[in-house]
Amino acid sequence: MKAMLYEAPGGPEVLRHVSVPDPVPLARDVVVRVEAAALNRLDVVQRSGWFTLDGFTLPHIAGMDVAGTVAQVGADVTRVQVGDRVVIDPSLAGVPDGCTYVGMGDLYGGLGVIGATVAGGYADLCLAPETHVHPVPDTMDIGKAAAFPTAWLTAWHSLFTVGRLAKGETLMVHAAGSGLSVAALQLAKRTGATVLATAGSEDKCQRALDLGADHVCVNRGTDVAAWAREVTGGEGVDIVFDHVGPALWQASLLSLKPRGRLVYCGNTTGDEATIPSLGYAYHLGLQILGSDAYRPDEFAAAWEHFCAHDFAAVIDSEFALADAAAAQDKLLRSDFFGKILLRP
Repeated sequence: MKAMLYEAPGGPEVLRHVSVPDPVPLARDVVVRVEAAALNRLDVVQRSGWFTLDGFTLPHIAGMDVAGTVAQVGADVTRVQVGDRVVIDPSLAGVPDGCTYVGMGDLYGGLGVIGATVAGGYADLCLAPETHVHPVPDTMDIGKAAAFPTAWLTAWHSLFTVGRLAKGETLMVHAAGSGLSVAALQLAKRTGATVLATAGSEDKCQRALDLGADHVCVNRGTDVAAWAREVTGGEGVDIVFDHVGPALWQASLLSLKPRGRLVYCGNTTGDEATIPSLGYAYHLGLQILGSDAYRPDEFAAAWEHFCAHDFAAVIDSEFALADAAAAQDKLLRSDFFGKILLRP
C-alpha cells in the first residue's frame, strides 16, 4: 500500500509518499480501506518533534481520524464484514485479546492511539481492533465520519464528563474555527447552553454565529474577559473550554463567574501558563480541570448522538494523500475553518 511516512522529525518536507507492507490482521483485527482521514494538530507537533506521546516511535504514519470500508477481517471477527462502511475509534483503551494492539490501554501511562503511537490513516489501509470500528450510516458522507473521532470525543469528554456542562449554563469556546471548537460549540448548544465563541478573525466569528454561537468576538486585540462579562451582564461564564493555552489563559480565568470551571485539553500556543492571582482564584472557588483521555464506552455514546442529530462536521478542504505536506502547512497557518481531510 501507499502511505505518507516520516523517519525523522522536521518540517513538512520529511513526509514521504512511499510503498509499505499492507497490515496483516490478527484474529480480532479489521483492516479498513481508508477513504478519508482528517488532520489534527498532534500530527504536526509530533512530526516537528516539539511534543510526542508516550509510545511514539519512528518511522511513523500519522492520522488519528479514519473512515472507510472494511477490506479484510480476522478469523474471529463477528461485528463487521468486508464491505461495511466504518469509522475508527483511535484510542486503544479496552482492546480485547486477539488483536494486534492489546495491552496499550493505560489511560494514564502509554495509551496507544492509532495514528499517534501506531500506524494511522495517512495510508491506503489502516489496522484496528474490531471493537474499535463503528458502522457509518448509508446516508452519511464518509468525510463527515472522518471528521468525528478526535474532535468530537475530546469535546464530549471535556464538556460533559470533566466539565459537567448542564442546560442553562454559559460556555466560552476559543479558536472557534478549529474542528474541536466546532464540535464543542454544537454539543453545548444541543445541551441547551449559551455559547460565547472567540476567534482570530471576523470571518471565523461570523461562521461561529452561523453554527449557533450566541455571542462572538475577535480575540486578537480585544479584552476577552471584559467582553465576556459584558455579554453575561457582569456575571461571567460557567465554563471556559480551552485548547489554546497561554495566549488566552489569563483571559479565560478572568472570564469565569464564582465557582466557574476552566476545562483545558490542549496547549497550542505553548506549555506554560500563569494564574494571574492565586487569591482571586481561590476566593472565587475557580476550578482548573485538565481533560484526560476519553473512556472506551464514551465513543459509542457520542457517535450515536452524532448520528442521531443534524450536527455539522464542517469540512474546510480536501487534499490527496500525496499532498499531505501541503495540508499540514495549511493547518499550521490556521488558514482553515473546520477539518482538513486527506482522501487516499
